[in-house]
Order: sequence, then C-alpha cells, then structure tokens
Amino acid sequence: MKVSVSILLVLLLPLLFTFNSPSYAASNPVYDNFIQCLSKNSNPSDQISSIVYNPQNSSYSSVLQSYIRNLRFTAATTPKPAIIVTPKRETHVQAAVICAKVNGLLLKPRSGGHDYDGLSYISDETFVILDMFNLRSVSVNIADETALVQAGATLGELYYRIWEKSKVHGFPAGVCPTVGVGGHLSGGGYGTMLRKYGLSVDHVIDAKIVNVNGTILDRKSMGEDLFWAIRGGGGASFGVILSYTVKLVPVPKTVTVFRVMKVLDENATAIVHRWQFVADKLDNDLFIRMLLQPVSSKKKGEKTIRASFIALFLGDANRLMGVMNKGFPELGLKKADCMEMSWIQSVLYWANFDNNTSVDVLLSRKYDANYLKRKSDYVQHPISKDGLEWIWKKMIELGKVGFVFNPYGGRMSEIASDATPFPHRAGNIYKIQYSVNWNDGGAEDEKNYLSQIRRLYSYMTPFVSKSPRGAYLNYRDIDIGVTANGQDSYSEGEVYGTKYFMGNFDRLVKVKTMVDPHNFFRNEQSIPTQPRRSRGTRHAHVDATAILSETGEHSLGTSLLSTVSKGSPIFGPAVSGAVLERDCNEATPVDDDLSLVSASIYLPRTVMGCAPSPGCGASALARIDTDLLPLYKNGALTCDVGASA
Repeated sequence: MKVSVSILLVLLLPLLFTFNSPSYAASNPVYDNFIQCLSKNSNPSDQISSIVYNPQNSSYSSVLQSYIRNLRFTAATTPKPAIIVTPKRETHVQAAVICAKVNGLLLKPRSGGHDYDGLSYISDETFVILDMFNLRSVSVNIADETALVQAGATLGELYYRIWEKSKVHGFPAGVCPTVGVGGHLSGGGYGTMLRKYGLSVDHVIDAKIVNVNGTILDRKSMGEDLFWAIRGGGGASFGVILSYTVKLVPVPKTVTVFRVMKVLDENATAIVHRWQFVADKLDNDLFIRMLLQPVSSKKKGEKTIRASFIALFLGDANRLMGVMNKGFPELGLKKADCMEMSWIQSVLYWANFDNNTSVDVLLSRKYDANYLKRKSDYVQHPISKDGLEWIWKKMIELGKVGFVFNPYGGRMSEIASDATPFPHRAGNIYKIQYSVNWNDGGAEDEKNYLSQIRRLYSYMTPFVSKSPRGAYLNYRDIDIGVTANGQDSYSEGEVYGTKYFMGNFDRLVKVKTMVDPHNFFRNEQSIPTQPRRSRGTRHAHVDATAILSETGEHSLGTSLLSTVSKGSPIFGPAVSGAVLERDCNEATPVDDDLSLVSASIYLPRTVMGCAPSPGCGASALARIDTDLLPLYKNGALTCDVGASA
C-alpha cells in the first residue's frame, strides 16, 4: 500500500510537535498533577506553563543555578527540585502553596539564594522551589518615609529605589547588594547602621504572607503573634513572605568611611584587645567592623594575622576624628585615612566596588559565587591578650579561616530581647562570623576547609556565649543541629532553636502550631510544632454508627469530643477539661494529660458545651488537636487517645 509523502507529513507533524514540546518533555506524574492543579487555581490567561520548570525543560538548570550563591550545592550529587515555580503574580504563590499541599510536595521559597547552607533550594524530600525573583517591585513613599518591597527584590534594588527618591534617607540592612529581601528581613537583617538604628526588622511596619491555606494575610489579618514571628524567626517556617513594608531612616548628606589594617608586628593584638572595650560604646553613629585573617608575613614562609578595621560614620571626617581621638586613639586613625561621600556611595564602598562605580550596579543581580562555609558566635566578655594570642596561633595552624567581628551596643542594647524573635541584644559586645571561601570543588578541598572552620569554632568555645551558645539565623549553620521533621521534631528543633532564638524559641513554636499545625512549611532548621505531651496511650476502636448521630465531619468531631470530654465506657473517665481551646483566637496548648492523634477540628465552643471565652462571642471556635480521624469502609473509627497512665 502506497502512502504519499505529503500525507505522511500531515500525519507526523503534530506528533513531531508534541514530542518536542515542553509539556511532553516534562511529562511525569508529579509534574502533570502539579501543573493541572496550578491551572485550576490560576487565571486562564496566566500561561502557567511559562513559569514552571522541571528537569526536562531546557531552562531548568539555568533557572536553578542562577540563585545558588554557594557552589558547594551545584554538584551533580546535590538533590534537585522536582519542579521550579517562578511566580509573576501573588496569585501564583497562592496556587503554588495549595498545589504543593494537595500533592504532598515540600515547598521551598527562595528569594535571593544566599542561604549559606542552601536550605532554600536543597532537600532529601521531593520538593518544589518557589523562586520569588520575579516579585521584585519596590515602592518608595518619601512623604511618609516608607517603602513597600516585595520578597524577591534585592537589598541593592531597595537601596537604589530609596536613593532615586531621596538623598537623605536610607535603610539599615546588609552590605551585600544581591541578598534577597525576603530572607534577609525574615531572619533579622543587619548592616553598618546597626548601632544607630538596630536591625532591619526593627523597622518593619507591615507584611504580606501566604499562609498554609493559600490565603494572603497582612499585619491586621495575620495578627500580632504571626507578625512578630516573621520579623526574625524565619519566614519559611510560617508561610511564604510576599512583601514587607519598612520605615526608612534619616541619613546625613555626608558620611565617612575608612579602612585601617594592622598586622601582629604593628601591635595588632593590643589594638584588637582594646577594640573589644570601646567598639560597642563609641558614638552610635560609628560602626567599626574588624576582619581577622591569616596572611603571609614579610618573613619568607611564615604567616601572621592581619586585623582590618572598616568603618562607617554617619557624619563628616572632622567629627569622626574627634570621636576616634577621644574613644579609640589606639588605632592611630589619621584624617588622610578617611573618605567623605554620600550614603549611597558608602553602600558601594562596603560592597567592595571602586569609587568610580555607577550606582546603577545596585540593580545588577550578577554575583561571583564560590565555595564557602559560615558559622557564628556572640562574645559577651572581652577576650584577654593571652587568649587572643592563642587564637592567632590556632588560626595560623589551620591556615585559611578568618573572622568578622561586628560590634553591638548603641540601639541594639536599647531594644528588648523579646521585641522580635532575634534575641541577641543587650549584653553582647560583638558578633563573630567565621568565614572560609575556596575555589576548587573537589571533595578533599571541601573536607579540609570544613574541618578548619569547625575546629576553629571548637577552639572558640571558652570565649563565647554559653548555655546556650548563641547563633545568628541568617548565618545559617546546619552543624548546630537539624531536624528530620518527624515525631522528634520539637526536641531536635530545640537544639538549634534555642541557639538562634534563646528564650523566644517556645513562643515561635506556639505561633507555628497555631498557623501551621501539620508542619507543611518546613526545612532542616525550621520551627517545629508543639510536641504531643501524651505519657501513655490507650487505643479505642469505636463503631462509627455508635458515635455519629448525624453525618458530616463536624458531627463526627462533636460526638467524639463530647464522648471524650464527658467520659464513657469506651474512653474511660473524663480527662480534666479535655482538649478545648482556652482562648478563641490563640493556639493555647491542650491539656498536658490528653491529646488526640489526628487533625485540627474547629467547632463552636457552645456546641462543645464550653462557655465563651472572655471577650469572645458564643460562636467562637474551639480548636481540637487531632489528625483526620480515618473512617474505614467497615464502619470502624480508629483513634488513639493519649492520657496519663
């Protein structure tokens, strides 16, 4: 049978188009189910396929790697996301949350990719990266001195947009212009105006977040507890940050910077020692960061320690010299060491651009990534000269790891430790960042440098904060603890959580339990939910028809909980108040002696025979800590009730 070439082409062309289309190349159950869900939950005109990538898509690798700022996590063996979503609208974020939840996928929001240990873009679970880089608008209102900045914007873009509108306003945040706003602010955020104005989060006045139900909340609708939590507690534990509204701060028309370097032969030890006594007490307009690095000395084959003193002063050089001559003359600062400039030029200076660089560079997202590891500590008592000399010896022995000492005091000592989740305020002289970078991705180099930084961290134990040993969330460090997000998540989370958040950890846990009780938003160092405090378990197999007086989930919950609360032959005596919420809008822990192992059910308090809470209407909801109670086809309802033995 002969078939003409033209007929064959007509038949084959649609197939050829199908085989080469992104949708066919991307065809797999996880992707297909997810994108079908996204389409259902998005506007038909949104062209969802243009914002979703999977490993078969030709642009997948470039999108993934564009915001990986630590080359340690670009190896072929590094776990990769099943899907990357690059939302262009807030509704896309809502849909991504809903669809990840429906499909049982872990969702990892990424704003700038500067998470030092890569937790925003790696996981051993099947996961989706929600890459926020398209949501980058910055709206500055000089009249009320505020800026609304989306989570995917960079610090450089925020600084630039402020500078466009005013030469006497700024914002206290980090020195690296490619850091994403979403992650930086949700973890605390600090920069060279730390001593004058405190942290970035101390100036956040509103926020928008997508919660576990895919709902967009602002400060008013989310409530003050959640608003408190996402200003230093890490937004990714609670939802997806869409934007922050921040209050701008005044900056003078002229600021001054300097950099002075000393090595051991130039009395560096004595100067470093003295810095510890004055850096947190000098004029609040002055921030002097100190870098300590092992470097080659003038003696061939030997190393020394170099101390670099880098400063920003919110004022002119004449006033700075007066402050330094009075408070820190040991450094020997000369006016010739000082450079006067505008605040925006100082941003470029601190980002290591030369003096002739255009401010437009702040809009660039180009970043020279390398292999790196960071750790952190807090120092509350000055290290002695003998101690410093011992540390220098260890640094030289190790070879490469350096320190960054950032002074506190000033405004940081005036803000209460529980004002935000970031607790490291009064009582801390300075924060330490441990830093090591390298250029070769080989396994031996990585092993060597990771060993170096961990050993130096160990050597510093006698000199830093204790019980617990403090750490800074934005200097992500999985060495201090991780969670598998299983039944031990609270005890695991407490290990790193008390280091990052000190006494604020348990409040964060309560907020987490209230807004995300089933731990959908999670990572290897996320805030856990409250533990189930059962001390013994009775198993009951209940005939569903004996409990259900009418159909429906609420009826099931009402009947079951009524049985538990009032006592029955099945469950035994009533257990002191059972599982009713004590407040109408707060996630107060349930009674220590009872928890139901199932999903959260919300019921009117009056249905439960529970009097309304003070200030709450009769229809206020009571929350029950349960997991969905499975009804089997045979009519049996299985539940586990934990009660005191």
